[in-house]
Amino acid sequence: MANLQGICRNCGSLMIVDDRDSECECIFCNCVFPTSEALELLANPDGREFPNEKFDRTTEGKHHYTNRVYSTDSLEKTVKRQELTEANSSSTSSSNNEFELSPNDVKAPGKVVAIVSASIVALVVVSALIAFPRYNERTKLRENISNGISSVYDGLVDVDSSLNDQGFTKGYMISGQTCETVKLITDDEVDSETAIALFDNYCTLRSSFYSGKNSEVTMTVYSSGNVFIVSNESGSAEIVTN
Repeated sequence: MANLQGICRNCGSLMIVDDRDSECECIFCNCVFPTSEALELLANPDGREFPNEKFDRTTEGKHHYTNRVYSTDSLEKTVKRQELTEANSSSTSSSNNEFELSPNDVKAPGKVVAIVSASIVALVVVSALIAFPRYNERTKLRENISNGISSVYDGLVDVDSSLNDQGFTKGYMISGQTCETVKLITDDEVDSETAIALFDNYCTLRSSFYSGKNSEVTMTVYSSGNVFIVSNESGSAEIVTN
């Protein structure tokens, strides 16, 4: 005979019963019921509902419960379970920290930073050394052609060389890396022969300042009657009348 674990039929709490006593009493809700029922509930608690009714503490001299509500084995198992849980938690934390990167982990060495910075600066300098002369060359070419542009149309058509509100000339526009594109605007009537003459004059002017390989030039002439597009792409001047 011994104290055994059981379950209260009223509140479902774990309790210790004396199997030598026909009745047991729950120390949590004061429910008194057969000891055999408490043991049966522990063995098979599935599907059982607990009403959780309120009972007054028995007033008779004998109480049907023991003061110890857990066994030594249960306590030892609980302690071991807690230790195992803490050990697993610590192991998981250590494993995560092992592969966790901090800002210091990914910080590049000073020498690497210096090399990368120097490379970027060098690249910028080289790019500037290449681009700046080309820019100056292109700017100078456009300036020289603009200064002599009147030789293109003098005696052929009238072109307004004054500036508009945006600072651009009203009667012509020169564009392209090598000033290979030019547009002329005139209120005069222009025929095919005049358009070719304007084109030839511009090519002569351009060639006096530019001797590069790119010889392709395109001129668009906007006149009062037609628009002429003249180019030497095919090796000879051609006119498209719109």
